[in-house]
Amino acid sequence: MKYVSGPYFEPDFDPLLDRFGTPGVVVDNETREDCTLVKVDSVNRDGVLLEMVQLLTDLDLVISKSYISSDGGWLMDVFHVTDQIGRKLTDPSLPEFIQRALVPFHRAGSGPSPRFTTCLGNVVGPGGPDVSDCAALEFTVHDRPGLLSAITSVLVDNGCHVESGQAWTHNGRAAGVLYVTATAGGAAPHPSRWARIERLVNAVVDARENVTGERHWVRVSEPVQGRVHTERRLHQLMHDDRDYESGPAPTPVDEELFSMGDKAATARTARRAETRVSIDSWEERGYAVVKMTSRDRPRLLFDTVCALTDMHYVVFHATVGSQGALAIQEYYIRHKDGRTVDSNAERQKVSRCLVAAVERRATHGMRVEVRAADRSGLLSDFTRVLREHGLSLLRVELKRHKDEATGVFYLVTDTGGEVRTEAVRAVQARVAEMDVSLDIVKEVPGWPPVRKTSVPAPPAAGQQQAQERPRPSLGSLLWSHLSKLSNNFSY
Repeated sequence: MKYVSGPYFEPDFDPLLDRFGTPGVVVDNETREDCTLVKVDSVNRDGVLLEMVQLLTDLDLVISKSYISSDGGWLMDVFHVTDQIGRKLTDPSLPEFIQRALVPFHRAGSGPSPRFTTCLGNVVGPGGPDVSDCAALEFTVHDRPGLLSAITSVLVDNGCHVESGQAWTHNGRAAGVLYVTATAGGAAPHPSRWARIERLVNAVVDARENVTGERHWVRVSEPVQGRVHTERRLHQLMHDDRDYESGPAPTPVDEELFSMGDKAATARTARRAETRVSIDSWEERGYAVVKMTSRDRPRLLFDTVCALTDMHYVVFHATVGSQGALAIQEYYIRHKDGRTVDSNAERQKVSRCLVAAVERRATHGMRVEVRAADRSGLLSDFTRVLREHGLSLLRVELKRHKDEATGVFYLVTDTGGEVRTEAVRAVQARVAEMDVSLDIVKEVPGWPPVRKTSVPAPPAAGQQQAQERPRPSLGSLLWSHLSKLSNNFSY
């Protein structure tokens, strides 16, 4: 299928890149009233787009819209961002933090690594939370009730403590990354003990998997510097576990959503919240064109870029926005070896992988937040109470700040049904005896309720020429190129 519409490409754009100078980051609070623009221009090295999106996501920022252009060896991106309640970024230290974290020139400089406290109170550094003193327990396994309880019980019995970690479930599969030390706040066990703990956890998993024939994988790695970002690692684990293979084929997108205006599109979004993917070929430029629609939510762009990276595809141009509660994404990609998505089988695989990446973090089940003084065996005790009350986990996020442990748990019944409030109240009363605070959190419908995400109309030709004449510099030409690309993606 030949793709007939796409972004404008300046014929002399590529040669200009060879003369461009040092990469940089601009945090612009003046251009838009409803959001802050984070503009990045950089050499298009491998993985730099994922690195940028990962940092903005870790900063608990909402990326309401983004424009990406990286043809010709240079990357120029614009991200429209706010904090979690829709406010512009006003912290004076944030621009410098983003600059130092994103630009290699600043990261390589002397001095301690910068740290930043987000609007949600999370402390962020360039590499994420420091888990270099922890061993990492990673697993992929058939999902079943009581799985995390059984695994953490083994850890407690062997004198280990879970400092932090996450676990996801999708399509009947479960994956987890738990960071472990010997005791709460203590040193790690001797390296020879990690192999024994790996065998014991594997035996717990293997007890069922040998009966059902389900595949599983368990690994415990020693403490090491520079670990892969936890959520990035979870995407890798579930992709390698092929969680995308089951389920029906993805539904194609509604093409009209990519061409109609905002008001017309908004009326159609209510029935388009399921994740949909279409892949076409633009033969003239040698791109595969990926179009996606799904329910808008935090970290959506990060999850999508992770999936494309795991499949070894490079994003050359993209636009991401939303219509009400519906997120709309469009990517121009090639494989690292230069080919596009040529065969129907490959299109199906890419579509399935993208849907899986979005759905792994989709919000299902009842969300509860837990707080308690950190101690050895805390996670094991709490998950045992859930199991005794017939509750299972869909997704888990565990953190530790100073001497306090916090966790977010998404719960369903052992049969996958909706959890009744009475059941959670019973758990709440039981864990209160262990000095554990549990709160039910209701998800806010229509997330996020305060931001504005309409795509600005492209300027008239005469106005654009008038704006460009007084500023014929190289930088303005390049940003003009990105603006032309952005304006061609109208929803």
